[in-house]
This record gives sequence, C-alpha cells and structure tokens, in this order.
Amino acid sequence: MFQSRVIATRTARASILCGLIGTGIGGSRSPAMHEGEAAAMDLPLVYRILDSDVVGFDAADLAPFLKALAALGFDGINVTHPFKQAVVPLMDALSESARRLGAVNTVLFREGRTIGDNTDWSGYRAHFLAGLGTRPRGHVAMIGAGGAAAAVGYAHLDLGAGRLAIFDPAAERAQALAARLSALFPAAQVLAARSAADAIAGADGVVQASPIGMLSHPGLPFDPALLERAMWVSDIIYFPLETRLLQAARAIGCATLDGGGMAVMQAAHAFALFTGREPDTGRMLARFATASETPA
Repeated sequence: MFQSRVIATRTARASILCGLIGTGIGGSRSPAMHEGEAAAMDLPLVYRILDSDVVGFDAADLAPFLKALAALGFDGINVTHPFKQAVVPLMDALSESARRLGAVNTVLFREGRTIGDNTDWSGYRAHFLAGLGTRPRGHVAMIGAGGAAAAVGYAHLDLGAGRLAIFDPAAERAQALAARLSALFPAAQVLAARSAADAIAGADGVVQASPIGMLSHPGLPFDPALLERAMWVSDIIYFPLETRLLQAARAIGCATLDGGGMAVMQAAHAFALFTGREPDTGRMLARFATASETPA
C-alpha cells in the first residue's frame, strides 16, 4: 500500500511541522484536529494555516513555495481549494488514487522529494462504511460535480457501485466528471443526469456533494419530495453538521450521514502520513462533534 510505504520511509524527527495551503481558509478546523490528536498521543506537532490571501501567493508561485516549505523543515502539508489540481504536476511521485483522481490534498516532503496523495476519497470511504456500510449501494445518485464530488464519486465506485448518476446545474461539469469517472471504472455505468429527479429515481441512496446547504450557501440542493423512505442520504457538508436536507430526509425516514466524519477521516489519514502513527479516529470524531456543538 502507498500509505504504508510512505509511513515506513519517514525519518524520525524531534518535532513534526505541517500545515494547510489554500485560499480563504482562516476558519479551517484542520489545526485543531491535527494538533489535538498529536497532543493526545504525546507527539510534538505544529500545524500552520498558510492562506494564499494572507501569505500572498497563487498557483503560479506553487513550485517555489513548496520548495521554501521543504527548506523550512515542513514534513508535509494539506492542500485545499484552489490548488488540489495545480500541485499535481509539481509532485515527484503520486499515490495511485491521486494520479487517477488528478487531485492531491496531502503532500509529503521526504528526502528532497515531494509525494502527493489524496485522502479525501479514502476519508469519505471510511466514513460511509462506518455510518451506512450495511445499506445497499449499487445505484448511487450524486448531486454536485465539483472537486469534492470527484473524490466522493470515486469512493462509491471503488466500493462497487454499478451505477452512478450525477446531476449538477452546470451540465458540462457533470458530463466531464461522468466521463472521467467512467474511464476509471469502465465496468460501471456513470452518467450525467438531466435533472436531480432523473438522478435520484430508483437510486439506493443520494450523496449531496454540492455547496448548497452550507451556512454561506443556504437552501436545499433538490426537492426532498424526490426521496423515498428506503433511501439513504449522505451530505458532505459539515458546517453546519445538521443541514436542512438531512433534517428533511430524516423526517421522511431515510437513514442519514452528515459530513463531519469525512472531514475527520480525511484528516486522520493525512495525520498518519505526516507522523507515521495511526491516530485514534474515535477520539478525533468525538472531539470534532463536541466542537461542532459549541457556539462560535
């Protein structure tokens, strides 16, 4: 496994320095998740936010910026919007999933080399199996076709979905993602649906992978009346944890899964890569849930 190989090659360090690069990420919970778990494990780890709006860099500056971080002693960084695709050609090596997805959310600095991985898909996969793993998942509907949707769709196809119907208001985006995932999983039927109703009809469950429902994008991504009681609904939004869609789905009788576990599990998988130690995911999930219940 790629992860095991990377962990095995990490040299011992007196302390661990990592962080997150992206745009508009001042409110990220990543520092608390990584530093909190490191403290519980008695590991000396520091996690820094490197916001491009604050530090002053953009995609064109990524190559020298990554070199500077390595020179400063960073062990690794997480990568978020809008740099997940831009860092791919700058990597010396890629995990299979990062290569297939064309996106990197975790970069390791090892012996002068940059190694890119993607824990978004594996984090969602682990979260889904823990929360809805006993539910039928052969026919999945996915609402949204952005960057997060690529990882989530990949996870469901990796779990054996035989049909993945994708709807996005931007039809060309849904078509592009469907074509990409279909090429990666030729045995499955991956298609761009003309409407949310077409995507959801006959599905075992629905993944909500659009930004609709976030505090910054309030509302419903589709009419909950399209849901049936036997369906499950997974929402990847975690701010807030309880979206209007999940409330409506639960009222219908659907099994539901919020987005908090995906956020935690992708961080947990990155933590293992950064440190070479397996975190206590139960502890991380409990801490995240407690923080989510605490008023800001």
